[in-house]
Amino acid sequence: MESRTETIKMDIGPSPSFPMERKVHIQISGRQIIQTKLRKSCSCTTKRLKNVVMDFFPVLRWLPKYHCREYIWGDVMSGVVIGIILVPQAIAYSLLAGLKPIYSLYTSFFANIIYFLMGTSRHVSVGIFSLLSLMVGQVVDRELLLAGFDLNDDDDAISNSYEWNGNNSNCGKDCYAIGVATALTFLAGFYQVLMGVFRLGFVSMYLSESVLDGFATGASLTILTAQVKYLIGIKIPRSQGHGILLTTWINIFRNISQANQCDVITSVVCIAVLVAAKELGDRYKQKLKIPLPTELVVIVVATLVSHYGKLNEVYASSVSGAIPTGFIPPQLPNFNMMHRVALDAVPLAIVGFAFTISLSEMFAKKYAYTVRANQEMFAIGFCNIIPSFFHCFATSAALAKTLVKSSTGCQTQVSSVISAVVVLLVLLFLAPLFYSLQKCVLACIIIVSLRGALRKFRDVPQRYHMNKVDTLVWCVTVFSSALISTEMGLLIGVLFSMLCIVVRTQRPRTALLGQIQSTAFYEDDWEYESLCPVPNAKIFRFEAPLYYANKDFFLKSLYRMTGLDPTLEAAKRKKNEKKQKEHLKEGNRGTIVKGSDQADTALHLVPKQVDFQTIIIDCSSVTFLDTAGIITLKEILKDYNELKITVLLACCNPSVIDSLKRGDYFGKDCKKMHELLFYSIHGAVQFARDRKLLADGSTGCRAVGRNGSERDRGGEKMQEGKPEIWMGRGETGWF
Repeated sequence: MESRTETIKMDIGPSPSFPMERKVHIQISGRQIIQTKLRKSCSCTTKRLKNVVMDFFPVLRWLPKYHCREYIWGDVMSGVVIGIILVPQAIAYSLLAGLKPIYSLYTSFFANIIYFLMGTSRHVSVGIFSLLSLMVGQVVDRELLLAGFDLNDDDDAISNSYEWNGNNSNCGKDCYAIGVATALTFLAGFYQVLMGVFRLGFVSMYLSESVLDGFATGASLTILTAQVKYLIGIKIPRSQGHGILLTTWINIFRNISQANQCDVITSVVCIAVLVAAKELGDRYKQKLKIPLPTELVVIVVATLVSHYGKLNEVYASSVSGAIPTGFIPPQLPNFNMMHRVALDAVPLAIVGFAFTISLSEMFAKKYAYTVRANQEMFAIGFCNIIPSFFHCFATSAALAKTLVKSSTGCQTQVSSVISAVVVLLVLLFLAPLFYSLQKCVLACIIIVSLRGALRKFRDVPQRYHMNKVDTLVWCVTVFSSALISTEMGLLIGVLFSMLCIVVRTQRPRTALLGQIQSTAFYEDDWEYESLCPVPNAKIFRFEAPLYYANKDFFLKSLYRMTGLDPTLEAAKRKKNEKKQKEHLKEGNRGTIVKGSDQADTALHLVPKQVDFQTIIIDCSSVTFLDTAGIITLKEILKDYNELKITVLLACCNPSVIDSLKRGDYFGKDCKKMHELLFYSIHGAVQFARDRKLLADGSTGCRAVGRNGSERDRGGEKMQEGKPEIWMGRGETGWF
């Protein structure tokens, strides 16, 4: 590594300059980088092939090292608990997806097996997620309407046809719906794999915590609204397009007189039991080793009551219907439908991998291990691609089940295999027993599961106190997701979040700095009390990168805070010089002017006296400069120099320095660099004083205390050999 020496003024030691060595990094062309990566990735050796396979299937690395005695009990316990939770949730979330319960069970089974093979997180639980189920259900409903099916007809003549035959004309509503879902799921997984191939995981960075929380909360309102009709047992048309939440509530109130009393009573009882059990579980979770399987108990009891009470026949209560056992033969996804759902799969893919990666990294940090974000994208992508051939729909990691999994002793993804076995037992033997299960019971399970998301409304005051902008982003995302649509809500949330960042960089904080007495430090004189102004100098801080969008604000702030616009001042001086010349010319011609008029004219022609000769720009918060920023600084340097005012830059990072060099800010061959650039504000102040740009004499200042009394703080005053710092801010007292 070569190096070169640059002499740059610094405020350390007695020497006026200090040599700084900048490393010269060897520039490698993009072509060479690509060739190197291709040569490395395309090399076909036994070791390379083994590493590729083991990287793609991480289970091959950790399973041979599995500590059976240490891990097996926790994995079995958590696997059984998650499996018990998965069964009722899978059946319930089928309502959100607009599909039969059997497909939800398939999805839960295959997702656990595939993530066990390909995932890098030890604790994440992958399976059906309410938000994704809602997004899938909205697309399914839209396509069913376009195909001419009646969404409210639950007794379709061929509704029990679970086999997709690839022919729309001979396919019933249910098999057409799963055809839409599998096509959508295949494309979402394909997009996720492409993101992994092209290393596009950075996209998830634009989904901030406020956006994700707001999206989840807004979608929860839509989910809750969609389940109300099952709670009270009414049939209303399914709304499509934007404003689903409002139109659904309007239809609910219009048809509320048709409510089924049996469903209403069942819903009230189930919600009361579920909420009470959840509250008790939260209160005594430290004493309970495993969570209470309340959902499973409610489903079993409700199914028995519905079956022996003949609630469907006597009270016309809507039930789940026949759920077949075993597996339906695999089928290719409906490729003819993919062009119609290609755009719908994009937000599905982004939301799926964003939640999966964020949960994986969160639990990896908590339990002190690492995950590979790129492999996580591959894992969740194939959790969608492969199951789409087996009549499954979109999956991702789910926070609630992951929390339960970690709290019940999970150590590895062996627990996912145990959960899959539990679901398999239901698929092979127990599924038909849920025939009489009322749909209102499933709706109750879904609504109670939304408690966590809906409780975030209680956190709004705390969120607002912490950060007002993030709270605004959260609110915009919530209401756009609920009132417009889930996909548009996510898009609006991301765009609004980015807009807030742009606005904050367009109009950042600016400040004039004063010196902390007897130190080499400088702070904002608006925020802190008792700072010493530097004589004949203005120290200006700009807390943002300087680029094309905020250069005008930078100039306006600088002119306003220094009280001098160099362009206007130069124009005034030129105008005054011109008038003065004309006045002298008229005087030479013998023009008789009264004494008072001469005095007034002379006073008018005197240019404005400026109380400073140096401007120091604190660039510590300027992270980068673009072309417009460089030009702006060059114009400032030129304009102020014409007024005999020196402009100095301080605290620039190497990136900013390189940009200034490329823009010839320091002149040819950077000859003026040591006169214009300083590594600290104090270094710039000392340079200006040494060059007699500042007033000579003591640096003392008259500080005003909080009670209004003045105290003379000499610049050289010391206390016990140390400089005395007397500084205060707002109402926080002195420090």
